[in-house]
Amino acid sequence: MKTKHIQHLYLRAGFGLGYVELNSLKANSKEEIVSKLFSESEKYKPLNIDLSEINKLRSDLKGKKKDKMAMKAIQKESRKKVVDLNYEWITRLNNTDAVLREKMTLFWANVFVCADKNIWFIQRYNNMLRKNALGDFRSFVKEMAREPSMNKYLSNKQNIKQSPNENFARELMELFTLGIGNYTEQDIKESARAFTGWSFDKKGNFILRKNKHDFGEKTFMGKSGSFDGDDIIDIILEQKQCSRFICDKAYKYFVNPDVNEKHIEELTEIFYKDYNINNLMMYIFNSDWFYDEENIGVKIKSPIELLVGIKKIVPVEFKKEKQQVYLQKMMGQVLLSPPNVAGWKGNKNWIDSNTLMFRLKLASTLLNKGIINLDEKGDFEDSYENYYKTKEKRGNYLKLDVAWSEFDIKYSKASVSEMKNLLLVSKVDKDTEALLFNLKFESKREYCIQLMSIPEYQLC
Repeated sequence: MKTKHIQHLYLRAGFGLGYVELNSLKANSKEEIVSKLFSESEKYKPLNIDLSEINKLRSDLKGKKKDKMAMKAIQKESRKKVVDLNYEWITRLNNTDAVLREKMTLFWANVFVCADKNIWFIQRYNNMLRKNALGDFRSFVKEMAREPSMNKYLSNKQNIKQSPNENFARELMELFTLGIGNYTEQDIKESARAFTGWSFDKKGNFILRKNKHDFGEKTFMGKSGSFDGDDIIDIILEQKQCSRFICDKAYKYFVNPDVNEKHIEELTEIFYKDYNINNLMMYIFNSDWFYDEENIGVKIKSPIELLVGIKKIVPVEFKKEKQQVYLQKMMGQVLLSPPNVAGWKGNKNWIDSNTLMFRLKLASTLLNKGIINLDEKGDFEDSYENYYKTKEKRGNYLKLDVAWSEFDIKYSKASVSEMKNLLLVSKVDKDTEALLFNLKFESKREYCIQLMSIPEYQLC
């Protein structure tokens, strides 16, 4: 398999790969490499953070009258733990063999968009995405619809027979399965009735409040019956548009932001047969057209892809976890904190005059003790704003450990041209080529930082 094609595959199915990893795969065929990606991601490993302290706070509250101060303390600690989960997630992205499952989890988090400050529920939701990431789409949607975080986020807990709430039913079709224009307002009303009474207990387990559920007949997309939420999802999946909608999202994320309609139709037929996500992705990565020149280096890396990609080449450990969250904030993508139910728009929307300059300086900031302005730009959790206020105490430097010694060992045999080809997969501008040709550097470390600081490194 061509070196460039291996890099392309691992940038889309994962977050890139290093020099040693690349060399170990060169002799393998496309089918062997793709098969390896899938086999390494076959097993599901949940991402769980330590909740013992907050569980104790919650346990101490049992059997007592409601203590508002104690409740506030638990809520504050829960928000802090969501930040911890953010950090552990991005750490997992850097340190896992199951890169495809993790990349798919990131993809689905921007399809079935959800946010929650309840750490127990959002951790559960994140693992639900991870578990189903390469599985059966039908069961995936049904499980998503039962999650406490989603029920809270889209107000389905308030959806009762006496006063149906249409939020979840609308977004289920508009943003999760069909897209605008492929259902009617009446379909929304009828499907909302089918989801009435869907709720959860204190532990987050799904319950049906029968006295709140509408057991009457509904007419949805031309069919009539005493439908419940599962029936609605089954009818939605009967529409080929559902398959097309998901394939369109997958194509834009994994192949090219500009879709090829012929390829979309091809994928739609494949996915519609059984809604098997694993089969869909296997087909994409084994297709010859996936490796066409028009699909290589044409996608702008998301902030998470950029940050994880840099750390793949030069391992970096943050001494202060919130500084990593701050970098995400500055670039416009904070894990577990989507902008709205539509999620991040992606590609060109990652770039504006402010984020571009920040992104171009990111490698230098991380790897070369670059100075960064730590003025707060917005909240992620309550104490976050205060974290960066006293610059005279904290300074303008990121607190981290850079494993340059590990880099030196792995890249000791890499030539300058190999370094360039490894880090840059997109076509390089003539002016950039001239800059790189005339570039003077004293070490591979310095050259690595320079390569990561040019516009072409923003592409994958």
